[in-house]
Formats: sequence, structure tokens, C-alpha cells
Amino acid sequence: MSTKDLKAIMRRVIQAWNNGKAAAMTAIEETCATDGVFHSATGEDIHGLKDLKESMSKFYDAFPDVHHTIDDMIVEGDKIVVRFTYTGTHKGEIAGIPPTNKKVTVSGIDIFRFADDKRVEGWEKFDTLGLMQQLGVLPKPGKGK
Repeated sequence: MSTKDLKAIMRRVIQAWNNGKAAAMTAIEETCATDGVFHSATGEDIHGLKDLKESMSKFYDAFPDVHHTIDDMIVEGDKIVVRFTYTGTHKGEIAGIPPTNKKVTVSGIDIFRFADDKRVEGWEKFDTLGLMQQLGVLPKPGKGK
């Protein structure tokens, strides 16, 4: 796939993510290999389309109004790197944290490897510490003792 093609796919995926849970699930079905693996920011490896959809569904349950912004995209061979920022309101349980109704802004990076026009592997890192601080689970620097 060309650089232009990979960027176009990721723009469509991010737009779908911004259109809500149903659109995100459709985008996952259309762009992810059924036997792909996703290495999540939590350290968990998610295997297969079914488990990826379940994981993303939980994320949308926690942040139903999530909105992603693409900050950068870089393509090298069969991989694309997407630096992003997402915003959302914590309306559902995530990682054992009950809803706080707090608005968050989180930055992160995804790397996706493609084969046969499908995402077959992905790696994600995002500002987990910043998210936990914004949710009030951890103190911000200089605020706690």
C-alpha cells in the first residue's frame, strides 16, 4: 500500500471513531484482520477481531463522547504511526474506575502494521498517568501528600 493509501485509511478510521460506537465497530470490522493482534497501552495483548471489538466497546461505554484528533501521521513501509489527542467525558467504568463525569484530554501514539489492506498488528501508548490524574485517581504533582 502507498503512503497516501495508508493515511487515507487511517483518516477514515479516525472519522468513524469520532462518529460513535457503532461507526467505530464497523470501521474495526472493515479495516482489521480477523486474526490480528493489538498490544494495548495497558500491556494487554488483544487477539482477534472479536476481542478487539469487545475492548473498544468498553472504551466507548466509558467515554461515549470521545473525539480523536490526528496530530501527526508517519508512514514507513507497511506501518503507519498516528500521534493523536482524544477528549471525552468519563461516563462509564474503565479499569475498575467508576464514572467520574470528568472531561479528559489524553495524548497518545498508535502504530499499525498492514497486510492485504488490513490492520494485522497494532501498538498503543498513551498518557495513562495524565488520564488517571484527570480522573482524580492519582494526585497531580505538588497536589498530594
